Amino acid sequence: MSAVSTGRRVGTKVFVAAGLLVALVLAGFVSYYASGSPDGLEKVAADKGFDAGAEDHASAGSPLADYGVSGVENARLSGGLSGVIGVGVVLVVGGGLFWALRRRQAPEDAA
Repeated sequence: MSAVSTGRRVGTKVFVAAGLLVALVLAGFVSYYASGSPDGLEKVAADKGFDAGAEDHASAGSPLADYGVSGVENARLSGGLSGVIGVGVVLVVGGGLFWALRRRQAPEDAA
């Protein structure tokens, strides 16, 4: 008795494109609905009273600091844009690393 597969295989390009689309939708639209309350560490620091000595981090003045894009006044648009830019940066850096590592291993595979 053999098992019969009725499912269709999804190609790699379709899988990657669907993943990219989901990431862009989550970063661009759904991120607006994230909680604006301080995270757990900030809340504990405030509750315990040691948040008075907190300072801004080194990249606080960067164009994408605090989950927004500097110069964009609309908070919803600014948060969505920063998310989409972040997805693009991760795609470029991750894709570049993958491409470089794949090219580096190619001569060994050919031998």
